[in-house]
Amino acid sequence: MEFDTLTLSRVQFAMTIMFHYLFPPLSIGLGVILVAFGYLHRRTGDPDYRALGRFWTRVFAVNFTVGVATGIVMEFQFGSNWARFSRFAGDVFGSALAAEGIFAFFLESGFLAILVFGWDRVSSRLHFFATVMVALGATFSAIWIVVANSWMNTPAGHQVVLHEGVPRAEVVDFWAMVFNPSSVHRVIHVLLGAYILGAFFVMSVSAWHLLKGRNERASRKAFQVALVFAAATLVAIFVSGDMQARKVAATQPAKLAAFEGHYRTGEGGTEMALVGWPNDREQRLDYSVSVPGLLSALVSGDPDKPVPGLDQTPPEDRPPVKLPFATYHVMVYTWGAMTGLVALAVLQWCRGRLFDRRWLLWAFVAAVVLPYVANQAGWVATEVGRQPWVVQGILRTSEAHSRTLPASQVLGVIVLYGLVYALLFVVWVRLLNRLIQRGPEVPTSGGAIDSAGSVLEIAAQRTDAVTAHRELQHFPDQVPTHGG
Repeated sequence: MEFDTLTLSRVQFAMTIMFHYLFPPLSIGLGVILVAFGYLHRRTGDPDYRALGRFWTRVFAVNFTVGVATGIVMEFQFGSNWARFSRFAGDVFGSALAAEGIFAFFLESGFLAILVFGWDRVSSRLHFFATVMVALGATFSAIWIVVANSWMNTPAGHQVVLHEGVPRAEVVDFWAMVFNPSSVHRVIHVLLGAYILGAFFVMSVSAWHLLKGRNERASRKAFQVALVFAAATLVAIFVSGDMQARKVAATQPAKLAAFEGHYRTGEGGTEMALVGWPNDREQRLDYSVSVPGLLSALVSGDPDKPVPGLDQTPPEDRPPVKLPFATYHVMVYTWGAMTGLVALAVLQWCRGRLFDRRWLLWAFVAAVVLPYVANQAGWVATEVGRQPWVVQGILRTSEAHSRTLPASQVLGVIVLYGLVYALLFVVWVRLLNRLIQRGPEVPTSGGAIDSAGSVLEIAAQRTDAVTAHRELQHFPDQVPTHGG
C-alpha cells in the first residue's frame, strides 16, 4: 500500500472518527436510561432510583465531555484534509451540521449543568425536565449527523452548479435533503445501536456491583430496567436492520453485494452466506456455508428472484469486498450473541434465578464489549461499502482530498493524534473506573447512606437532633412523659 496523502488522510479520518464514536452512543443510550430512572423515581418515590440517577449522571457527564473534545478534532479535518469535499458539499453538509449545533448541542449542553449540579438545588420537576432535554439533545445530535452522512450515501434535494468553474452542490429542497432515501432507516438503526450500548453498559456495571456485594438492592433495579430496555431494542434493531438492508439493496446494490460477498448474479434465488471468506481473484466465497434463496427472500420477499451481484456494477465503481464483508458479519454475529445472552437472562429472571447465576452476571460484565464492537463494525461496513464514492455517484474519494497537503504532515498528525488519544483514553477509563468503584450513594433501610460521600448528610441529621434536644430543655413542661 502506498502511503500517499489520500491514503493517510483516510487512515487519519478513520482513526479519529472511530475513536470519537466510542462516546456518543454511550451518551445517547445513558440519556434515555436516565430519563427512565427519573420517571420511576417520580412515579414510585423510591430513593434507589434517585441514587441511580445521580450516579449515572456523573458517568454521563464524564463521557459527554470526552465526546465533545474528540468531536471538535474530527470536524477540523474537513477543512485540513478534505478541502475539495468541503468545497463541493459544504452548502449541503454544512446546513446539517449547523442544525446539529443549533438544535442539538446547545439544547444538550444548556441543560447539562442543571442535570449535573441541580440535585437538591432545583425542583424535582425542573430537574426531570432537564434530564429529558439532555437526552433529546443527544438524540437530535445523532439525527443531524446521520442525516448528513446519509446524504453522502443517497444524495437528494440538491443541484450541482459551477461556481467560478468549480462544481458545487447547493440545497434546492432542504427537507428532501433531510429525508433523503436512506436517512430515516439509518437514523433509527444508529439510535437503536446506541440504546443497546447504554443498556449493556448499565447491566455490566450493575452485574459487577452484584458480584462484589455492593449496592445490591439498587443494582438489581438498575439491571432489571436495563435488561427490559435491551430486550426491546434488540428486537427493534432486528426489524430495523431488515428494513435498512432492503433500502440498501434498492439504492446501493453494490454495497449489499459487498456485504454478502455476492460476486456474480445467477439465475433463480440468491443464497445468503453465513460464513466464508471473499476471494477477489476467483470472484467467489471460499469456505462458504450458505442458505439457498435466503438473500432473495429477505430482499424481495421472493426466494426465487436473483439479487444483483458485483458483476452488475462497472469495475471502477465497485467497493472492496473483504472489509465490508467481514465487518458486516461481525455486526450480525455480535447482535446474535447479545440477543442470546439477553434472552437467557430474561428466562432466568422469569424463573426467579437471575441474580443467583453468578456465571451469567460475569458474562454480562464482559458483554459490554459486544455493542461497542457492533457499532464500530457497522460503521466500517457502511462507509467502506460506499467506496469509491465519498458522495455516492457524484464525487469520488480520490477527488475529495486536499491536494496541497504533504503526506509527511498527515503522518505526523496521525502520530500526534495517536499519542493524545491514547492519553485521553487512559484518563477516560480511569475516571469511569473511579466512579464505578464508588457506585451510587444508596440509602439503607435504616435511613443512613452507605457511601463515604454522604457523611455531611449524616452529620446534618445529627446536628438537627442535638439542636432539637437543646430547645426542648427550655420547655420541660411540654416534654411528653412515658405515660402520655
